[in-house]
Amino acid sequence: MYIKFKIINYFYNIDIITPKFVHMKFTKIFIASAIILLSSCAELQQVVNQIPQEAISNADIASGLRQALNNGIDKQVTKLTLEDGYFKNELVKIGLPDELQKVDKALRDIGLGSLADEGLKTLNRAAENAVKEATPIFVDAVSSITFNDAKNILLGEDNAATQYLQSGTSDALYGKFSPVIKNSFTKVGTDKIWENIINKYNTIPFVRKVNPDLTDYVTQEALKGVYTMIAIEEKEIRTKVSSRTTTLLKKVFALQD
Repeated sequence: MYIKFKIINYFYNIDIITPKFVHMKFTKIFIASAIILLSSCAELQQVVNQIPQEAISNADIASGLRQALNNGIDKQVTKLTLEDGYFKNELVKIGLPDELQKVDKALRDIGLGSLADEGLKTLNRAAENAVKEATPIFVDAVSSITFNDAKNILLGEDNAATQYLQSGTSDALYGKFSPVIKNSFTKVGTDKIWENIINKYNTIPFVRKVNPDLTDYVTQEALKGVYTMIAIEEKEIRTKVSSRTTTLLKKVFALQD
């Protein structure tokens, strides 16, 4: 850069003190030299690369973000619907709430460890079954979400779009997802198993009886798992060009790069 400015300054000074015909000659030399210098400049190449990106509208960016979130549902959330999708995925596995951890310990202390294991597993089974039934809910949420400031979200953190989705849809999704979880409890037998567990625990002398709201707890934990898996795919698309499988994703996330 310093050399380039020295050359420009050099030709500028010559221009001041030379006759007109010399001025024309040096003007041509200056233009040729400037072209050579600029064509080798990395900054110029970056500007050239960004020219088509400047034409990307907020609507295009919003569409790209929605597509990234939908990819998260297609590629990552569907994994949760498989058997052990929650139970054997440490990122989203549903553990016991604080109130039930003492229940778990008490059952194991009196030799009912297998029942405690089954109770934990069925909580995760209910979530797996519920997500399978509720996937259209998440697809609808993504399609209807409005990105008011899409560019800032695009240029934000690796999970910025997922965070935006969560903040804008979690309450509504909870209302739709909760009855699905409740039905899943019945379908996979979670309600009966936990009724048995809690009844046995409550018969232990000197323990404080419990009656937890498992539907609320599992609903919230299942939703956290969904958002976690969507965020994984969003990060993949943001950090790996090979994960941008459509023209729109390539166009939009190139701007982020």
